[in-house]
Amino acid sequence: MTRLRVAPQANGTSNGAASHIAKAPYTVVEKPLGSTKHVRIVGIGAGASGLNLVRTLRKQLSDYELVVYEKNDDVGGTWLENRYPGCRCDVPSHNYQFSWRPNPEWSNFFAPAEEIRKYLCRICEEENMRDSIKTQHRVSGAWWDEARGLWDLSVLNLASGEEFRDEANFIVDGSGVLNNWKWPDIEGLTTFQGQLIHTASWPEAFDYADKQVAVIGNGSSGVQLVPTIQPDVKKLYHCVRTPTWIIPPRIMTMMALNGPAKAVLGQIELDEKENFSHAQIEKFKSQPELYRHFVKSMEKDINGAFPIVLNGGKLQAFSTEKVVQYMTACLGGNERLCEALIPKFPLGTRRITPAPGYLESLRAPNVELLHNNISRIVPDGIQLKSGEAVKLDAIICATGFDNSFCPRFPVVGRSGNLQDRLRTHAPKAYMSCALPGVPNYFTFLGPNGPVGHGSIFTASEHIAKYITKVIVKCQQEGIKAIVPSDAAVEDYNQHIAAFMPRTAWQSPGRSWFKNGKENGPVTALHPGSRIHFFHMLGQVRGEDWDYTYDSPSRNRFAYLGNGFSTKELDPEFDSTWYLDEPDKL
Repeated sequence: MTRLRVAPQANGTSNGAASHIAKAPYTVVEKPLGSTKHVRIVGIGAGASGLNLVRTLRKQLSDYELVVYEKNDDVGGTWLENRYPGCRCDVPSHNYQFSWRPNPEWSNFFAPAEEIRKYLCRICEEENMRDSIKTQHRVSGAWWDEARGLWDLSVLNLASGEEFRDEANFIVDGSGVLNNWKWPDIEGLTTFQGQLIHTASWPEAFDYADKQVAVIGNGSSGVQLVPTIQPDVKKLYHCVRTPTWIIPPRIMTMMALNGPAKAVLGQIELDEKENFSHAQIEKFKSQPELYRHFVKSMEKDINGAFPIVLNGGKLQAFSTEKVVQYMTACLGGNERLCEALIPKFPLGTRRITPAPGYLESLRAPNVELLHNNISRIVPDGIQLKSGEAVKLDAIICATGFDNSFCPRFPVVGRSGNLQDRLRTHAPKAYMSCALPGVPNYFTFLGPNGPVGHGSIFTASEHIAKYITKVIVKCQQEGIKAIVPSDAAVEDYNQHIAAFMPRTAWQSPGRSWFKNGKENGPVTALHPGSRIHFFHMLGQVRGEDWDYTYDSPSRNRFAYLGNGFSTKELDPEFDSTWYLDEPDKL
């Protein structure tokens, strides 16, 4: 397997050969303008992003082949893996869906994990996507071959244990930012002799009833798990290192802020647990205008939330006051709990999380809060800094994921193994979709993507369209390799660094937005609103990329071909289209 590294030429355009090598003589390519070359695309991951990639390529691309490697035994990604009690989306259900596959039958305002998994599986079946997806297959290495303009891949068949080779013109990594779960860094963790569980790898047979249990972590998973299991456990110790903002129920917030969704929410039938009534679901199914109005109103409300994280703004100040009041009320005014659980850092520094019942559950007689006072884990439980020992049957770690953006396998591009770079340097990407020094390699929700801005479903649609535009450009313009220029990546990340201090995300406070650090660069979030991200991806900025061309002469205009256009050679195409669209850009 070739593992070649070749630096770009001084003129910013890499051609896979040293700059002193003479160009081959130029000859006209005997193909019409608009011809496409065949490409092979390898996708990684069959969660929401991977499934959307399959559909987008089918709709927008021709002359290609695609295989998506998925390590799990079925599609669904995070919604297959996360099955802990209480797991659900914290974005309203009717916005946590693909725009091209609306689902009027969501059961709850915030859909349970299993319902989202079934939604994704149903799409996979009904869209006949399984012929493009190989489950129980894990990519274990990728090496860029400069001379051939191809990726060499190593793939492990997890069912058979066989490892085989594949190759691709393009790799599209949709493995997800919240996928590689991690244990907490606590001394003695592996010495525990009871049941040690991570929320992202929940054992279905685990029975927590009448057990003494510790839940470590108060991120999105922890605040959903605690109130769900609290009524059934004998004793629950909740271990919290950093406080987090818990906002009022989303419907209450939308109504209080008088946003676009307020009017339509008043017409929707929900019970006290925010389940949609059967009659309401039937209305959504039989009245498409009502359904679309509801979805769009909710989407506008979500898109308008960005000012809350802008430091010094009136909306942030108003929201902070209301959230403090809400948390204080839910904690019953208990001074010890309020001091431990209500943050001092700005609203939005950590992910803003709705968590019905969480704060109230911490006042239950069978719950004890352990606030930043774990010394170590011992074989039968937790030893506190005071010396006191807490005996446990199970320790549940709701401690999140590796957010370093470091791939889980070697990705060897023009600048060596990407893993080596990301182990020592903060991740930098181009518009979150492409990486410097890594040609023909694209990412869904890479560094500084919109993962905290609302639904990733519609975000993945915009990303997939953008990546597809780049691939089409390569197909039609004779481009063998494309990579964002180092200058473009540096300029883009300079903008990120200058912008982030305007937001609560940059404020001191431990957050996965900063890869778990108290201080440091914000590497997980886009520097702007959700609409800002979509707008940014509207056009491909060709000037920000370095190109290697297929033509032996390395002539960028070889794609102009034999003087004819595929448009005039297509008998079904109207070759006088321009007469009908005089004002169209």
